Amino acid sequence: MFAVIFGRPGCPYCVRAKELAEKLTTERDDFKFRYVDIHAEGISKEDLEKTVGKPVQTVPQIFLDQQHIGGFTDFEAYAKTNLNLYQ
Repeated sequence: MFAVIFGRPGCPYCVRAKELAEKLTTERDDFKFRYVDIHAEGISKEDLEKTVGKPVQTVPQIFLDQQHIGGFTDFEAYAKTNLNLYQ
């Protein structure tokens, strides 16, 4: 499974999403991720909305295997349900 996390500096939920992805990478052989800093990459809110396919109010925006999952709480719930994550 490959996750892409779109986030920005100073965002606590982005930090938590990245930490969760790092934890999953250590615990599972089948999990990898890429963190995309939308400010450093010059990605606008409009660009992100096109990628997500709907209006975006917050970051992070997280994709698993190119499927939009949502934000941090959605990612955490998915990991607990489907990836045997125990925090």
